[in-house]
Amino acid sequence: MREDRGTPRAPGTPDAPEAPDGSAAPAVPDGPASPASLAGAFTLRPVDPAADLGTVHAWMNDPEVARFWEMAHPPDRIGDYLREQIASAHSTPWIGCIDGEPMSYWELYRADLDPLARHYTARPRDAGVHLLLGPSRFRGRGLGARLLRIISDRQLAADPYAQRVVAEPDVRNVRSVRAFERAGFRMAGQLELPDKRAAFMVRERAG
Repeated sequence: MREDRGTPRAPGTPDAPEAPDGSAAPAVPDGPASPASLAGAFTLRPVDPAADLGTVHAWMNDPEVARFWEMAHPPDRIGDYLREQIASAHSTPWIGCIDGEPMSYWELYRADLDPLARHYTARPRDAGVHLLLGPSRFRGRGLGARLLRIISDRQLAADPYAQRVVAEPDVRNVRSVRAFERAGFRMAGQLELPDKRAAFMVRERAG
């Protein structure tokens, strides 16, 4: 959920066990992934609000993206948003690249510490994920599902206390919902959020 990243966890949400390093923001293992189904090595790097502003602004203002992200804003507002994400105590923005080329925007976060926790029964250390595929040539090729699988694997590997990864794509965004399903998520219901009706997608830790 992309509102008020700095808002405290909803009252009544169970306390989460602290990770060994005491951190709340999710860590993601570094290193490239290049399964046979990807045409190159996929890497994540932290967002640089200055260097990446033009790229993220263009992606957010793409009509196909704007329909669901609803962030077709001018550059100054996008820049403010990216800085807010970086300053968050429980969410981290990333740029995904294939062979060094920026092609996706990610927000990896602690869902149990997010305003989203007001709208579902959160479990301690729930991980959350948002994904935007930028250039249109990367869409409609099944990349979203493969990347979601890679990143959710990394989220669960990075936090042994997390038992699942959750997501809340717009229920109208059928392609996104299907991508999550192909990545191993299941739809656990629908959520009435302030800005949309969402499909509540859950991927449980195996075994």
